[in-house]
Amino acid sequence: MDNRISEIRRVIRALRVSMREAEAIMHEQINRDEDCTFVAHEVMKMRTVMSGLVQERAALGDTDPIVVASLFIPRRRPTPPRVHVEKRRLVPPREVAQA
Repeated sequence: MDNRISEIRRVIRALRVSMREAEAIMHEQINRDEDCTFVAHEVMKMRTVMSGLVQERAALGDTDPIVVASLFIPRRRPTPPRVHVEKRRLVPPREVAQA
């Protein structure tokens, strides 16, 4: 039984990495206004397989988290921090005449 749990965990790790790569490809295709239906169908198939593996894993009593160490490329570039610029006055403020 331990061998089956180890095998399921290994396949889940591989599926997660493959799904991230496929989703990145799909987003690139969307950004280029290309057809991404093939990749989207593949991601859905991977999710179906993942669901079955997760159910089988739970039935075997494995509840430990599965950590996936992969290089993740963010979709958007991080925005630069905003620098607070003090408001400048083009005309000196009027001085109140003393009476």
